[in-house]
This record gives sequence, structure tokens and C-alpha cells, in this order.
Amino acid sequence: MTRRIVNGVPMPSWPMRIFKGLVLLVFCVAVIIPFVGVISTSVAPNQQINESGGLVLFPKSVNFGAYESLFAGGVVTRALVVSVFVTVVGTLLSLTVSCLLAYALARPGFSAGRPILLIVLFSMLFSPGIIPTYLVVKGAGLLDSLWALIVPTMVSAFNVIVLRAFFGNLPAEITESARIDGAGELKTFAFIVMPLSKAVLSVIGLFYAVAYWNAFFSALLYLNDSSKWPLQLVLRTYVINDTQLGSAELGTEMLPPQASIQMAILVISIVPILLVYPFLQRHFAKGVLTGAVKG
Repeated sequence: MTRRIVNGVPMPSWPMRIFKGLVLLVFCVAVIIPFVGVISTSVAPNQQINESGGLVLFPKSVNFGAYESLFAGGVVTRALVVSVFVTVVGTLLSLTVSCLLAYALARPGFSAGRPILLIVLFSMLFSPGIIPTYLVVKGAGLLDSLWALIVPTMVSAFNVIVLRAFFGNLPAEITESARIDGAGELKTFAFIVMPLSKAVLSVIGLFYAVAYWNAFFSALLYLNDSSKWPLQLVLRTYVINDTQLGSAELGTEMLPPQASIQMAILVISIVPILLVYPFLQRHFAKGVLTGAVKG
């Protein structure tokens, strides 16, 4: 039996295709079942949750009481607003600073580029400990401030390296033609380079957004006021039922540890990222490969 050849590459046989399809199906089911279980448990009645041992895949009836209880207290709503603010503002600032730094490092005429690049690489290989970072944040007066969740992690060395590789592989003729037309470096960067970098900006922006959205440890260290807690820290409090970490206000508004409530706040915490990702997915592979493989 001859194997079909497409573009000079022999296609796998039918048994191999079926085997690969089954393996892919198993992995897809293994990924989908936990999501289905979380969503189903969040809307399932408490009696069915208790009978099933805490996880429901197919609820007998739909009950949104857990979501109503979470949003009725005001803690989750306030934390959601804080998380959105930190994610949006932090992502915009991180993209701006990282792009400016990466573009400067990619310019061949920048004399201080190599020393700064070595500093960036050093920070990626040797990260500071918790205590030095806390002392720096405290010395800057950022304790109990939302800026403590943004400023210390504003620039990622890995993202800067990816952006630098992408900017370095842009055709030099483009920037040279803009310079001949009288455009300065900043104008060339804003109106020429940035429009050509939508793919890599989407990927790096997604990296920053996910990091800001999922961060809770920095809030646990730097924020004492529970009204400024992001959603992930409130999620941690609900899941482990640790009322000692919160204020009296949070403790009185918290409900008994029920699986439906825990799953409901988990759904609330992952839905925003799931809604954003499809709009950036088409740029994901192109942006990562262009910025990381070339150069």
C-alpha cells in the first residue's frame, strides 16, 4: 500500500492517523472535564454536590444561588474591579516600558545597549528574594497601595528579550526611509514600528495580562487593607476559608465553605481571561515564533 505524498512529505497511514486522533481526544477530554466539573458544580444544587462527593459533571438542575451570594456581599465585586484595574493599567504600562526598552536595545547605534542588555539578562537569571523586594517596596512607600501590585513586576526580562529580537529583525530600510523623511526615533517607533508589531505585542500583552490577573502573592505581602485585595487573593480566602487573613468586614461577609461557592468564584476568576484569549489567539503562534526564534 503506497503512502500519499503531499509537498514532498509522506502522509501517515490510516492506522497512525486513528491512533493520533485517539491520543488527541484523550488529552482533550482530560483538559475539558475539569472545566466542565467546575462550571457544573458552581450551578448544581447542594444536595447533589454532597451526594457526588464535591464534584458534579451533569447537574440535575441549574441554581445560580452561589453567584448571587458572592456578588451580594460586595467583596467579590470590589475585588473584581481591583483586578481589572491592575490588569489593564499594569499591562499598558508594562507594554509601554518594555517596548521602549527593547527598541532602544535593538538599535545598532545605541552605545549603552550592551551594558543595559547584560543588566536585563542578569535580572532574569538572578531574581531578588522576598525580603529585599519587600524592603524596596516599603522604602518606596507603596505598601497598602495598588501600585505595589504593578511597579515591582512592571518589566519582565524575558518579554524584553523577545521584543528586542523582534525589533532587531525588522527591515532596516523601513526605519531608514522614515529617518530620511524627517521622522525622529520616537516618531518612527510610534508610527512605523508599533503598527508592524501587532502580533508580538498581542502575545506579550497576553503574557503580562495573565501574570497581573493571576498574581496574589504580592497582594498577600503588600496589602493589609482587604478593600484593595484583588480577585485572586479573595479567591484564595474563599477556597481555604482563611478568615484570619482578612478584616472583620470580609469575615462577616464570607459564607460557610461550600463547594458551589468555591467553584463559582473560580469560574468568575477565569472567565475574563478566557474571553480575551480568542481575540489574541490568531497572533499567538506568529508572535512567539517571530520574536523568539529569529535573531
